[in-house]
Amino acid sequence: MKKILFMLGISASVLAQSKPTYYEHIQPIIAKNCAVCHCPGGVGPFHLLTYEDVAKRSKFVAKVTQIKYMPPFPADKSFQHYANERGLKEEEIELIQQWVAQGSVEGKMARVSSSQLAVGSKDARLSLTDKKPDLVLKMQNAFTVPNTGVEEFRYFHVPTGLKEDVMVDAIAFLPGNRKVVHHSRVMVDTTGRMAGLEGMQGTDPKLAEFQRIPMADEFLYGWVPGNDKIQFPQGVAKKMSANSNLIMYLHYSPSATTQTDQSEIHLYFAKKPVEREVKSLILHEQHITNPPFLIKANEKPTFYISTKPLTEDISAISILPHMHFLGKTFKAFAITPDGDLVPFIKIDNWDFNWQMTYQFETLLRVPKGSVILAEASYDNTEENPLNPFKPARDVTFGWNTTSEMMEMVIYYVSYQPGDEKVKQ
Repeated sequence: MKKILFMLGISASVLAQSKPTYYEHIQPIIAKNCAVCHCPGGVGPFHLLTYEDVAKRSKFVAKVTQIKYMPPFPADKSFQHYANERGLKEEEIELIQQWVAQGSVEGKMARVSSSQLAVGSKDARLSLTDKKPDLVLKMQNAFTVPNTGVEEFRYFHVPTGLKEDVMVDAIAFLPGNRKVVHHSRVMVDTTGRMAGLEGMQGTDPKLAEFQRIPMADEFLYGWVPGNDKIQFPQGVAKKMSANSNLIMYLHYSPSATTQTDQSEIHLYFAKKPVEREVKSLILHEQHITNPPFLIKANEKPTFYISTKPLTEDISAISILPHMHFLGKTFKAFAITPDGDLVPFIKIDNWDFNWQMTYQFETLLRVPKGSVILAEASYDNTEENPLNPFKPARDVTFGWNTTSEMMEMVIYYVSYQPGDEKVKQ
């Protein structure tokens, strides 16, 4: 205890005279680690924005932070570090325990900073210091999600109205209805031939006509439960050409009641010169080296992905892995020509309900000639409580959550000397 108090810079004599208070000791911890999700429109089931919000759930907050169930961060921090890591330090956990044990004292409210004011705003889910987007693009029409209890996969065509090329250094997706929007993939079209996609189902035979038209960007951004906006490092950005249009591919969860959704994309333009363009490396089931991608009933297989050797030095910005309910573990890394390992991500307990884009703490150099590898394990037994089928049945690739996927997307730029020191 003495060591913890010393690390906090709080002497035992001070705490003996003055109990920890919400505004002085607890509010900064909650604002940094919890309020981004526990706010209006956030993924959290309740708000943690005020003293009253936190105090009435103080014992619950103490419990879930003590066992490290919250805040969630599935990736193994001993394998790789990330700029957007979540998690409390031991001294912060202890301070919460002490605050609750001593009566959850409110204390006096200090002068409120602009970042604290932003906590309660509509866009608090993005960042406590979120800036105003340069372009907000909303679905042209609200989509009615039927009450059939069946998953819906729909394409939406969103004109941008761009008259000139722009460089985008941050992107965010805001679900219009979090009750039914499960995930979204945003692509870019420059042909002007995609308007007929508006509202089209993923199973529509006419979709094949549009799939023959190449996208300018197959992965501008992807949103999944638990994800946040992507903010690229200074000097790098995604390019969107004049007259570009967005294509949103939305997955709606089954609903027993009629719901409507009109989701939107927020784009933030680079204000300083952009030296390098961000690219997307997409690896999926077609890259599996031990096909077929078939997860047989009552089996626990592992599948592997491997790329061809890289043709240039690159600097990796982030990684977004994706699986469904049968997923158990996911690991991705690169092997350099010298045999060194470049760690990307290691998740030992896959959580379908908490996925995110993991931004590396610094730009991660991957030398020319390196091979990028990934391995993912699945549990298709009845012992898996998340298995959607009882009894278990064979499962293969599909967009439905009762099917499976193995995918990862890496944002990267061409390498420049000194990238290893660029913090994100």
